[in-house]
Amino acid sequence: MIMLWLPAAVSLLLSSSLHVAGDAGGGVASLSVRRYDAIFSFGDSLADTGNNPVVFDWYSIFDPVTRPPYGSTFFGRPTGRNCDGRLVLDFVAERLGLPLVPPFLAYNGSFRHGANFAVGAATALDSSFFHGAGDPPGASPFPLNTSLSKLIGDGATTVVVPGMIPSGCSPPVLVTFADAGAAEYDASTGCLREPNEVATLHNSLLLDAVEELREKHPDVAIVHTDLFRHVSEMVQNPDKFGFQKDVLSVCCGGPGKYHYNTRIICGDEGATTCVDPSKSLYWDGVHLTEAAYHYIADDWLHAITLSARATS
Repeated sequence: MIMLWLPAAVSLLLSSSLHVAGDAGGGVASLSVRRYDAIFSFGDSLADTGNNPVVFDWYSIFDPVTRPPYGSTFFGRPTGRNCDGRLVLDFVAERLGLPLVPPFLAYNGSFRHGANFAVGAATALDSSFFHGAGDPPGASPFPLNTSLSKLIGDGATTVVVPGMIPSGCSPPVLVTFADAGAAEYDASTGCLREPNEVATLHNSLLLDAVEELREKHPDVAIVHTDLFRHVSEMVQNPDKFGFQKDVLSVCCGGPGKYHYNTRIICGDEGATTCVDPSKSLYWDGVHLTEAAYHYIADDWLHAITLSARATS
């Protein structure tokens, strides 16, 4: 069985050739409805496990994730992940009994158990869409260029589509719009309302598209996991997850509000890293810590299990 992974702009494709007995307890510990053989991932930096440094090198762009303290929590060294440790994708692979999904561009071994095509700054739309009227700031040269229908046709048996995070809560967005008026913030969270409303609209349209895909492919487990809800819950209830009260501040960054500085980023001289990353939601900006990804992975695994059982 193959899983297709698409976080934010990301999808997870699981493939399996073997069905085994279900877990009588209904939990996610054994995930025994289906046995997955491989995971194929498509997405951006929320799922990238090492392609980013290779692609950035093509364009002679320095990639800060290639230096400490990236990777320090679990791997003990930078791995190309925009995180202090493991991503949701890593936790899912571990719980399914599969090897960590190797980055397609930075791995010379076998892809029998899957491959990761996610790369930092990737977009769901082709880059020509962004360059049609000139080169806008931040336009990405790394489009995903993939179709879920085609991937299902190629053998995907489980597809995971998470949607967008609440971008109005992300420190880089909060710093960019630091001059916003008080009425533009959600008083209960400190997040900007309008970016979150845009993300909510996007996720609503995405869910409609997922429903259409389910109707076309009733034998495929197409899982929509609400990444927006997961992050929002952590922002609203940091104590529940063991996070610090100042939950919108990043763990690794430069001086300034939210500990985020556009000129001094994680790993730079002058940047600092929190003592315990597991107490932080955000790692270096929009990217989350391993601790946050661990909580999210637990819920996604539960959703994958339920959906796989429903289509077995």
